[in-house]
Amino acid sequence: MTQHITPELRQWIVSQAQAGHSLESVLESMKASGWDEDVATDAMESTLRDHLETEAVAKGLPPSVPVPEPALDDSPLYLDGGDRRVAVLGSMALPRLVVLGGLLSDEECDELIALATPRLSRSLTVATQTGGEEVHADRTSQGMFFQRGENGLVSKIEARLAKLLNWPVENGEGLQVLQYVPGTEYRPHYDYFDPSEPGTPTILKRGGQRVGTVVMYLNEPEKGGGTTFPGVHFEVAPKRGNAVFFSYERPHPSTGTLHGGAPVIEGEKWIATKWLREGEFL
Repeated sequence: MTQHITPELRQWIVSQAQAGHSLESVLESMKASGWDEDVATDAMESTLRDHLETEAVAKGLPPSVPVPEPALDDSPLYLDGGDRRVAVLGSMALPRLVVLGGLLSDEECDELIALATPRLSRSLTVATQTGGEEVHADRTSQGMFFQRGENGLVSKIEARLAKLLNWPVENGEGLQVLQYVPGTEYRPHYDYFDPSEPGTPTILKRGGQRVGTVVMYLNEPEKGGGTTFPGVHFEVAPKRGNAVFFSYERPHPSTGTLHGGAPVIEGEKWIATKWLREGEFL
């Protein structure tokens, strides 16, 4: 017999959560009342997600939007990248973050560095007042951008990311390669575009908000250079070929995605960054 998720059931689930009952105990209560486990789990997840969204918007937060999502429901050790199997080394719920192992091969890392080196210049940041770009003291790296699909290597990496993250290739900005030498860094910041800034409407015309970031490590500095998430006291080591992915469903600090590139102490750090938009990036 088909079991229907009624408004009364949703209200009961919310009341149980507000009373402090664990999700496990709520699920067991539903099963004891005759609910199928899969139906009960779906009811809990959708109800609580909708409830949290309603409360967030009521508090003045921007509405959430769909974001890139690796297929992690079954706690896999590996993800299918189409042409490459990629390891899941760790994940967090807040921020939505996944550390990926072996996303790039050594040869791909070397080739990206070689192709990028002749085109490096001082890295720019988004000019929030105008929607353009500017030099900023918080970002002291050298960098360059590949156009989307500019060459075979870039196209291959973009297709791999689209497969891993379940997000269209055309929704990605161009791949950026960055070089950090000792003393350079990128101080903590958010990657989404602040809706309150005057330049944001201009930026959003090119594909909407940013909703996800992938930082890929192309080499290993001798000391320093990790990707830090100060709000949750977490740091990802810059291991060659690995990457960190994180997404943000609304342009707001509640996503927990404050992050930065720690100063390089010895050696140099090369990374490739991919930003993902809501819609097609033009």
